[in-house]
Amino acid sequence: MKVYLVGGAVRDELLGLEPGERDWVVLGATPEEMIKQGFRPVGKDFPVFLHPETGEEYALARTERKIARGYHGFEFHADPEVTLEEDLKRRDLTINAMARADDGEIVDPFGGEDDLQEGILRHVSPAFREDPVRILRVARFAARFAHWGFRVSHATNALMKEMVREGEVDALVPERVWKETERALGERTPSRFFRVLQGCGALERLFPELANLFGIPQPEFHHPEIDTGDHVLMVLDAAAALSPDTRVRFAALMHDVGKGETPRRQWPRHKGHEARGVALVETLCARLKVPNEHCDLARMVTRLHGRFRRIGDELQPADVVRLLEETDAFRRPERFERFLLACEADLRGRKGYAERDFPQAQLFRRALDVAAGVDVGAIVAGGFEGEAIGAELHRQRVAAVTRAMRGH
Repeated sequence: MKVYLVGGAVRDELLGLEPGERDWVVLGATPEEMIKQGFRPVGKDFPVFLHPETGEEYALARTERKIARGYHGFEFHADPEVTLEEDLKRRDLTINAMARADDGEIVDPFGGEDDLQEGILRHVSPAFREDPVRILRVARFAARFAHWGFRVSHATNALMKEMVREGEVDALVPERVWKETERALGERTPSRFFRVLQGCGALERLFPELANLFGIPQPEFHHPEIDTGDHVLMVLDAAAALSPDTRVRFAALMHDVGKGETPRRQWPRHKGHEARGVALVETLCARLKVPNEHCDLARMVTRLHGRFRRIGDELQPADVVRLLEETDAFRRPERFERFLLACEADLRGRKGYAERDFPQAQLFRRALDVAAGVDVGAIVAGGFEGEAIGAELHRQRVAAVTRAMRGH
């Protein structure tokens, strides 16, 4: 029996990164032998075991064969005779198809180390086309390593295009699409995920609401980048620079989705796109089974981001307080902070605007702070009852924000 460290852990070690998870492959063993040594079986479709001390996953070397469409359409074969190269050959990318022996020797039958050096995401074999999830994984790795200049090989991109044309991505289950999307949103350059999907045609199939934004113009005075699709991806990366929270990043990505339904005769203006966008956010969230907190924030940012930018200019103190009340900022300040970050990303996600000074978020934070300081107990003690309490509370909050906005 031989044991090798495999996959992402080997890749990350070669890149000088701390591996997130360590997976192992075991050659020349049977399930019975693994159990006898104290390993706990957990695999449903193929033999995977947890180490009795570390809890890390140890899988018996295996091959796989496509028997039906989609992610689950595989038959696996685990046997003591399966070689390490056969096991590695079934993996997606060459940079993920390397192994390390106990003595440190790197086993690299498909040129993964060279591709790491060159910054290339390349499929291992034609069997790549058998699993549509691999398209999402390639896009996610492109987002993870974009800052190092990694690119998808032309051959791999061509293969992904064929998979899209053949309808393989249509067999992806919503939960898996969202799982890979959320992981991509958490990467350093999340826009690259959607660029790769766009490049192979998968964006239109999986995220038609976003695909529709490309080619739609905006006023150049406010949006030097002009194209709405380019803008939303710039906003997404701006959000990534402001916050690691995938809820903020998802909301930033979705904020202008309503511009995809602006009548052509109104271009490049997009009056009413906020309201149109809410329905599209809800449609996408329902289709992909997006978690409620992600959808809730995206809906809020889509509907209200236009009002955010007007504080200190067109937005009066009463309007500011109404927005605080409408967003439930007094009871849910953490969610309101996420709202502010996503809206600030909208301002920064424009050509030449990333490093500019935008005071809007700070003005809203100050407004919330002073408005939240109004003492409800004092209002009640002052003799107000019923609906009059709410009215007086609103009035005093407006007065407090007015003073704050005037510098008092």
